[in-house]
Amino acid sequence: MTDSISQRQMLEYWIQLTHPEKVLAQFPGINDSIVASMFGIDVAIYNEIRQGFQARVRQAAEELLADADFAALVDQLPFAPGAKVVGFGSSTTDDLQSWLEILRAVFALRRSQDGVRFVNAGVSGDTSTHEIARFSAAVNERPDWIICHISSNDGRRHGVSPTKPLVSPEETEKNLIMLRHFAASQTSAKWIWMTPTSLIEEKIAAFPFFQLGQIMFYNEDSARVAEAVLKQPDPAVNLWELFGQPADAELVSWDGLHPSLKGNKRILRALVTDLVKHFA
Repeated sequence: MTDSISQRQMLEYWIQLTHPEKVLAQFPGINDSIVASMFGIDVAIYNEIRQGFQARVRQAAEELLADADFAALVDQLPFAPGAKVVGFGSSTTDDLQSWLEILRAVFALRRSQDGVRFVNAGVSGDTSTHEIARFSAAVNERPDWIICHISSNDGRRHGVSPTKPLVSPEETEKNLIMLRHFAASQTSAKWIWMTPTSLIEEKIAAFPFFQLGQIMFYNEDSARVAEAVLKQPDPAVNLWELFGQPADAELVSWDGLHPSLKGNKRILRALVTDLVKHFA
């Protein structure tokens, strides 16, 4: 598999999923040229790659809105004019073609007059423990809505023969309660959860980056994280069930872990449906 992955493909993969400008936002002077240099490329190439993802996101939004039923649900979404919607999570949110970025494009095409603002507060690699540590950044946005997509990172395992996930199931549950308490005590934002998706373990095991870092994800661990999310009292979108067991190959990217563009479209459709169901 390593031979079949080009240098350009890996470059696009990293730019899609990792965004140093978020992690380094507190440092003055961070800009596209500096970020491009971190990837070892010229800023023009960096911007070209990012623009490619933006074009695919817009196309995905157009395809979704071509479905009259979906467009009608978007019209019913309970985001008031001028509302701020924060998407909180890890790489499945941070992704340049994530469900949140497609939602942003959907509103630009369908409800631009409402001035709804979307903040992508996802940071790749975060567990729920990391998310507690940086949740004040979400609070500081003064959000009206928080969509919290808990990923599979709590279940991530490291090493040749790992004996435990990064975060135990018990600690995951405590972390979710803490995140919700943090939001409820410092904001008036409405809240909806999303579970992790299911995975394709064979692809994960064969992916060069995961091999190099001795990183592995298992459906069994992700299922436990999903169970913890579904125990919470707020509405939750069950992406674990949506993707199937094992995951539908068309919904998962070539690394076996992250949703494909088609998968992100499926996620957004489920999210919009549940938002209308629970809040409209």
